[in-house]
Amino acid sequence: MIHEPHRRYDPLRRSWVIVSPQRSERPWQGQVEAAPVDEARAYDPQCYLCPGNERAHGVRNPRYDSTFAFDNDFGALAPDTPPFATAERGLLIAQSERGVCRVVCFSPRHDLTLPRMSARELRAVVDAWAGEYEALAAVPWVAYAAIFENRGAAMGASNPHPHCQIWATEHIPNEPAAEHDALAAYRRSHGSCLLCDYAALEIRLDERIVCENDRFVAVVPFWAAWPFETLIVSRRHVAALPSLDEPERDGLADIVGRVTTRYDNLFEAPFPYSMGFHQQPIRGASDEAVHLHAHVYPPLLRSATIRKFMVGFELLGSPQRDLTPEEAAARLRAASEVHYSARTAGTKG
Repeated sequence: MIHEPHRRYDPLRRSWVIVSPQRSERPWQGQVEAAPVDEARAYDPQCYLCPGNERAHGVRNPRYDSTFAFDNDFGALAPDTPPFATAERGLLIAQSERGVCRVVCFSPRHDLTLPRMSARELRAVVDAWAGEYEALAAVPWVAYAAIFENRGAAMGASNPHPHCQIWATEHIPNEPAAEHDALAAYRRSHGSCLLCDYAALEIRLDERIVCENDRFVAVVPFWAAWPFETLIVSRRHVAALPSLDEPERDGLADIVGRVTTRYDNLFEAPFPYSMGFHQQPIRGASDEAVHLHAHVYPPLLRSATIRKFMVGFELLGSPQRDLTPEEAAARLRAASEVHYSARTAGTKG
């Protein structure tokens, strides 16, 4: 492991991250927040995502008993936006953007987060993700379906009931578009897949792996910018969630549960994060180079009360981190896969 300041190259974004291991022991006198707490109730009569409860505009949820998906009542994009485009002297450029915004509740239980779900319950979530992608692919103008979860108030989640969002857009968003270009360039120059090669390298080195199974591997990437960032990669070269076979869907459910459990156990508190899948664009890009993967970006720096945000040089220059990816991976590996809330209860979930 390198102990001096250095920078690491991120081949997915074709950009650099500064690593400063010598700063990991610096004293902290910045903002310290209250530790996040679990929402212990299985049902909340005031929650607009719980079964049977009323949402906006008088819509009432069904009494669902597994996953439940619906169009976001306050979607950031709309499918009926009229087309327009402006360009003033090549500087003031704008164009319309249609979209479909969906919400997927993971469980009818208000308190059942991903790390506390059973294998069967997690598999239902994976199937819901794949099914939503397939349904949105049937919309003629949809180019991309971004599936993401913001967990915790620190990440902007407006409701603690475990759920994710899906934004299907008319154009491919910036991050997956940049990754697609990098993956395609790597395939042209190397004749192979960047993420297949990277996963094989990480498995061989065994320095940054958090956990793995026969179908997926989770690593703290060599180029990680967030303190406990992880990358979940399919072992088989597969482009999108619907293309996963039955064992791979089970494998994805397993790895998501294990990674998120380790997050909670790291500080014995509900661990905030943003997690999202990057996969094959539905339209508008070649899929040959695309390799299904998920990014998990947690903001916790040293404890459940000290957070890391991109500020200062990171906003104006390049991302920077004090904790090395190798140390982050070691701490996550050392975390138990039995959820801390179950140690006294005796069972997970």
